[in-house]
Amino acid sequence: MKVVRVVAAVICDDIQTKHKIYATARGYGDYKGQWEFPSGKIEPGETAQQALKREIREELDTEIAVGDLIDTIEYDYSTFHLSMDCFWCEVVSGELVLKEAEAARWLTKKELDSVPWLPADQLLLAQIRPAL
Repeated sequence: MKVVRVVAAVICDDIQTKHKIYATARGYGDYKGQWEFPSGKIEPGETAQQALKREIREELDTEIAVGDLIDTIEYDYSTFHLSMDCFWCEVVSGELVLKEAEAARWLTKKELDSVPWLPADQLLLAQIRPAL
């Protein structure tokens, strides 16, 4: 099975207190309309943190600070295995502008289950909840 390595940003309103996190709905592909943490593939020669900063700049026109690694999520989709390094992040500058996603929301702990998450991202919610 093909392995796809990606990085995901769990963007929070404040990296210290974490009241809300930012989620986006996919605007394309087989999982269009399902919600995820903004993410992207790591390019050759990039660290996970460099890839995450680049992806968020490309997808959301925003500069972020990358904090601690939350976890690496491993998930088997029907056609590939996903390995996703997930980091706490916060906005440093810029407005969050949707360039690829069809929708976005800031979610509180109580609102986490109000959107249909992609399966791999659902696995991360259990680790995010206690921090909010």
